[in-house]
Amino acid sequence: MSATTNLGVSSRPDAGAAPVRTGGGRVGGPRASLYRYGVGGLAIAVSLVVFVVPFAFIVLVAAMDARQAGEFRFAWPREPQVWQNLVEVVQTRDYLLVIAFINSIVLTVASVTIMVVLGAMVAFVLQRRKSRVTALVNFLVLAGLVMPPAVVPTIWVLQRLGMFGTMPGLILVEVAFGLSFTILLFRAFISTIPRELDEAAVLDGAGPLRLFFRVVLPLLRPVLVTVVLVQSVTVFNDFQTPLYFLPGDAGATVQLTLFNFQSQTTSSYNLLFMDILLITIPPLVLYLFFNRQIVAGMTSGAVKG
Repeated sequence: MSATTNLGVSSRPDAGAAPVRTGGGRVGGPRASLYRYGVGGLAIAVSLVVFVVPFAFIVLVAAMDARQAGEFRFAWPREPQVWQNLVEVVQTRDYLLVIAFINSIVLTVASVTIMVVLGAMVAFVLQRRKSRVTALVNFLVLAGLVMPPAVVPTIWVLQRLGMFGTMPGLILVEVAFGLSFTILLFRAFISTIPRELDEAAVLDGAGPLRLFFRVVLPLLRPVLVTVVLVQSVTVFNDFQTPLYFLPGDAGATVQLTLFNFQSQTTSSYNLLFMDILLITIPPLVLYLFFNRQIVAGMTSGAVKG
């Protein structure tokens, strides 16, 4: 006979476990669902009020005639004249808006290109090389991000260089104002790239420039898209910098064309809002088509792998 006897220990795996409580305290209950949908509905309502309603007001006023637009009310146009307003805005001051769009495109493309190449190279050096000079450069980068731009000293420097009131001078100013933000974004992403890739490229005979442009730069594509889009919209929508550093109609950008329809004595609100609508369309299209890439690039360097 076996000496083994039943000691009363249950063979069930859940024996002795605490009972599972059910009821109102469980996760995902009716209260949680109601709270989640309520917060989502509130966020949608706030977004409609903050973004959609102002944009709808711009579109409606841009389609009004001068008399109804002067009432400055949220109403449907009594006599819509979208095409007439569009033609008049484009033809004002010898097609200044067309010239301004060309200037803004040249300014945006040149500034963002320099920012991307120079910012990525500086960020790569700052992330890979640790020294006292690196700490000083990091401090200067943060200072450039926090401190407001000094207009008068910058004008003095441009005058001494013979670049005040020129497009190259304005491009350098835009690059200087946006470079700190670009470096910080690139540096956060470069920190996630393993150093073993650099070492392998160096062992294969790659020099510093080849290492950067052939190995590192292709890996920066997620944050590269974000930098290009964010800085393009920033430079394209910049009003203050071209006003100070590039005066005159020859170098006018799209934001400065708003002065054509508003002054201290008279304001053509229908033409002004049509101009605003035309200026708003390019950045709006960029954000609608590339919003996921912008968010992915902003958060890609947040967690180090």
